[in-house]
Amino acid sequence: MAASILLCFAHPDDESFSGSGLAMQCAAAGARTALVTATRGEKGSRGNPPVCAPDDIAACRERELREASRIIGFDELHLLDYVDRELPQAPPADVRRSLVALIRRIRPALVVTFDPNGFNAHPDHVAISRFTSDAIAAAADDRWEPEAGAPHRVSRLLWTPPFPPWDAVGDGSLADRFGADFVLDVAPWRDRRAEALRAHRTQHQSVEKYFFSRADADRILSIEIWRQAWGPPLRERPSADVMEGL
Repeated sequence: MAASILLCFAHPDDESFSGSGLAMQCAAAGARTALVTATRGEKGSRGNPPVCAPDDIAACRERELREASRIIGFDELHLLDYVDRELPQAPPADVRRSLVALIRRIRPALVVTFDPNGFNAHPDHVAISRFTSDAIAAAADDRWEPEAGAPHRVSRLLWTPPFPPWDAVGDGSLADRFGADFVLDVAPWRDRRAEALRAHRTQHQSVEKYFFSRADADRILSIEIWRQAWGPPLRERPSADVMEGL
């Protein structure tokens, strides 16, 4: 696989909840992997009991993100430094410029982000989904941001599925689930997925709730589910190969 992939998310921990398995699977096949995180998550939880002081949460969550990224093995990590819970108010032209420059430099075949509803309707999740789609379109058009490099056309955009994957994996077959366009067996990287999740110590309550407190935790960590926003037609759904047809 001579390709690059780019994951675009809003907060530290998004990449470990969604995308770590895909990133590790693609890296094992030879792809370069890059992560964009739009905020430092400074208005999020500090844990219970708190693992940092209130005025240290941004720095703490950045450290957690960098450790999780190291565990996952991203070749590049880019922090855009926008304000947590204020991403929808970020200047669209500024975000577009940053993302177009990254897309044209990294030249990913595949981009991954939240679905248009932000998976759980979090405004920052919705915003990064919108910004990512906007930048993908602009990056392919040489009239946008000409100083940012040669145009690049992304071949496939993947969204998070329209249902909680930690609930769906226990339902048996995913073949009939609308939105389950790719179902990835990431069992070889299950332990590293778990380690990356645990690196986000401030978020231990959510991590425990959705992953480690579940009786089927091993199965949840062994499967990732993705929806195709656009890209080459699939021979069948779900596919097991996010690079199919690229």
